This record gives sequence, structure tokens and C-alpha cells, in this order.
Amino acid sequence: MAARVIDGKAHALAIRQEYAVAAAELVRAHGVTPHLVVALVGDDPASAVYVKNKQIACEKAGFRSTVTTLPASTSQAELLDRVAAWNADASVHGILVQLPVPKQIEPQAVLDAISPLKDVDCFHPENVGLMVQGRPRFMPCTPYGVQQLLIREGIETAGKHVVVLGRSEIVGKPQALLFMQKGLGGDATVTVCHSRTRNLAAITQTADILVAAIGQPELVRREHLSPGVVVIDVGTNRVGDKLVGDVHFAEASEVASAITPVPGGVGPMTIAMLLGNTLRAAKLTV
Repeated sequence: MAARVIDGKAHALAIRQEYAVAAAELVRAHGVTPHLVVALVGDDPASAVYVKNKQIACEKAGFRSTVTTLPASTSQAELLDRVAAWNADASVHGILVQLPVPKQIEPQAVLDAISPLKDVDCFHPENVGLMVQGRPRFMPCTPYGVQQLLIREGIETAGKHVVVLGRSEIVGKPQALLFMQKGLGGDATVTVCHSRTRNLAAITQTADILVAAIGQPELVRREHLSPGVVVIDVGTNRVGDKLVGDVHFAEASEVASAITPVPGGVGPMTIAMLLGNTLRAAKLTV
């Protein structure tokens, strides 16, 4: 039986509509419009597309969106000056520096400079620490998007074995932590695999839910999966003129009970969660 395809676009649209209603109420009650500022440094084509999608999503939800495009020659000091100005600007609620940045800029230095109250990517150490302790100010956008997909699809995580492929700061580590938290979308037993994991298939075959975020195109094949597994593919890899995930979709669909496509799965949810964090940041100011 072919796997049910999880429609991330539809779920993201519903969530964005919920945030649009909440944003309109914030404007009505307090005169505050959620405002996201995005810095795009350099001319990376993929980054430009991501930023444009974020801007469109903000505008459709009634948020204010400001995109600042800086040349690839921008120095770290210049970018930090911009961040400091946005930190001090009460009309700005969320600050996002689109990664990657040019080689002369140290990404962590810039991310650490963003005010924790405006860190809508949830990359600042203070916000990561709060999330680890189970009392988050903001939620990491992609991992929270994955969790919300499962919740809204009615897929239970409590007591299940979740295998996360990848240990990045952006997805793998926070994803594992979210599944370990108590409550809805959590209470799972979690295993994290990565590039140094031995006997990968032997581990992934034990998963009730598999989250692939390892950055290798179509690494996960039929032999990595057990019948009925739920497969969440976070990967986004360009192979020739095609966009593919970390999972071989056709093979996995023959084994899994449910699966996310690439594109149209986790990606739209990431942007929706970014709007949610921006909304929360705006609410913190009233």
C-alpha cells in the first residue's frame, strides 16, 4: 500500500491563516504590527528565493516585512552595526540574517549579536537553553514545523522510537530535544544518527518515525525502513535540475505509512513557524 503523502503546504497555509487572525487582533488591541527584518548578504540565488518566500508569507499574514540586501563585500563589523540598530529599534520585533553569509563574516558572531528577544530563528544561546529546559521563548522553526506536522496529522509520538538523521544545530539537535520534551508532540524515545554512525540501516529499521536531515540526496532507501514507518524528509538537495530530499521518495513510499514530499513538505512549515515566532516576539512588547 502506498504511503499517505503529508501535505505541508496545506498545513502551513492553515497555520498562517491562524497567525493572520492573531496579528490582526494584536493590531486592533495594541496598535502593534509584527515586523520581521531580514538581512540578505551577497547574491546567493537560493537564499534570495528563500527570503522572497518569507517576505510574501509575512505580507499575506498582515505582518510588516523589511528585507535589507547587502553586497557580498559587506564586512562583519558593518553587518553587526546593522544588527545593533535593529536591536535598538522598537518597531522591529524579529531579526533574521539569512545563511549562508560570505566567508569574511563569522555566522555565530552575528547570530549571537541578535537580541534574544528578537531571535526568531531561535539560534541565540539563551533561547536554545530555554528550549532545552522545556520553557521556550521561541521554537526552532524547522524542528517545530516537523513536530506540528505530526500533531496536525494525528501521528502519535508518545512512547514511539524516533530516529533523527543529522546532528546540525539548525535541525538535528533541536529536533531530538523537541521529541524528548514532555507533552503533545513529545514523550518519544530518540536516537540521533550522523555521518559517523555504524550500521545505519540496522538503527533506522527500528524507527517508528524517521526524520531525515543529513544533507545527502536520497540517502535513505527501502532497506533503511521498516513497514509502516512515518518518514519526514527535511533534506533539500539540488541534483541537476531537480530538487530532491534526503529520502528516495519512490522507494520509501512503498514501505512507509506516511511521508513528506520534497518540495511541499517541511519547507512551507518552516516559514509558517517563523511567522509564529515573529508574532510571539511582537506580543512580548505589549
